[in-house]
Amino acid sequence: MLSMADTSAVATGTRIVRREAGADAWRVEADICVVGSGAAGIAAALQAGRLGRKVVLVDGLPALGGQAVNSIIGTFCGLFSNGPNGYQFTHGVADDILRDLGALEGALHYQRRHTVVVYYDEIALSRWIEEAVRAARITVIVGAVLRHVTVDGRRVRELELATRYGDVRVNATGFIDASGDAALTWQAGFPCREPEGGTVYGTQMVVVENIDEAHLPEIAEIGERMKEKGDAYGLLRRECFPFVIPGRGIAVLNMTHVETPLDPLKASICGLEGKVQADLAVHFLQQEFPECFGKSKIRAYGLPGIRQTRWIVGTQQLTLDDVRAGTRFADAVARTAWPVELHDHGTGHVWQTFDEDHVHYVPLGSLIPRESDNLLAVGRCIDADKAALSSVRVMGPCMAMGMAAAHALDLAGTGSVQQIDISALQDRLHDNLDRTD
Repeated sequence: MLSMADTSAVATGTRIVRREAGADAWRVEADICVVGSGAAGIAAALQAGRLGRKVVLVDGLPALGGQAVNSIIGTFCGLFSNGPNGYQFTHGVADDILRDLGALEGALHYQRRHTVVVYYDEIALSRWIEEAVRAARITVIVGAVLRHVTVDGRRVRELELATRYGDVRVNATGFIDASGDAALTWQAGFPCREPEGGTVYGTQMVVVENIDEAHLPEIAEIGERMKEKGDAYGLLRRECFPFVIPGRGIAVLNMTHVETPLDPLKASICGLEGKVQADLAVHFLQQEFPECFGKSKIRAYGLPGIRQTRWIVGTQQLTLDDVRAGTRFADAVARTAWPVELHDHGTGHVWQTFDEDHVHYVPLGSLIPRESDNLLAVGRCIDADKAALSSVRVMGPCMAMGMAAAHALDLAGTGSVQQIDISALQDRLHDNLDRTD
């Protein structure tokens, strides 16, 4: 504590300021601007940086990582072919994440059942993303709300962002919409799709600590108990997917179904309701499986997890028939074998798996808004029907799409992504399309 005699050494001066009317926005120039920093956006930004492009990465949250970090998804899905010993589908940035997190004690755990799912520590992933972006010298603008998009004919020219520190304008040659809700495409005035005839539910994820792993019940047993006693506990969803990294006494729980409307007022209310559902689900586990969960408590709530809300109208739409047939498109840029996972009813979801030798692909045309020359969408806002999208919106193919979009814009330069050399693009994407080791 400072004594009265020491106060003369303390800087106490302030100045009075007032915002000037019509004050200029901060201005940023880039080769490629990526909106959204989830799995798809991070992969796009890092790949663009590796291609020598000047990159700006924008996110509406105050921290990077999108849902992968901030909604505590907890699992890398769709990265491997089917079967307990499947080969890896997506490489590049995905290789780096698996290598570096795998070197950290307890940060990754591989579950091998009908396919390989990789559980990850969200804090380790968060720090990996931040350090990778910093090392790549990518310009980051977080806490930024997309307010206006300037379009000149078929080209996006500039984004106007609002931040708590002032407005920012980003001018770039090419743009990638990794927002998850096609926010950039929508604000640009290009046509988009929304679900028709029913809700696609999101999930409120929670991290529960102090569980006894030695008494962890089988998933099927929890599900049967939820169906039997769900009404008594006020549960909406009747399924449980606990993701446990062995040795930590922690589980990430996927037990809720939450509406994720595009109405800003309703979305806010639904976000609060999701936490109520999570509380009820954890109480159910504590009471029904006390040996495992009796002493557990919620350590963290993720931000509301969103699966499908709004997506682009592309030059091509991926369909459920394409997914089931494993159609190899002439312009394929990503692959996966993840099941059809459509959360279209409150109590459960559609889950349709494929054989071990099955592969389905994502065409470049589903990433390109049909009225644009320098904009691509990646992740859960590509053009697909609801069921098809549910099988390609997981993190493995999302990372592959992000890298493909960066390569496509690099090849297009100041031209159109609709006129690039597809064979040249696929040569770059060989590992993500054909590698089987």
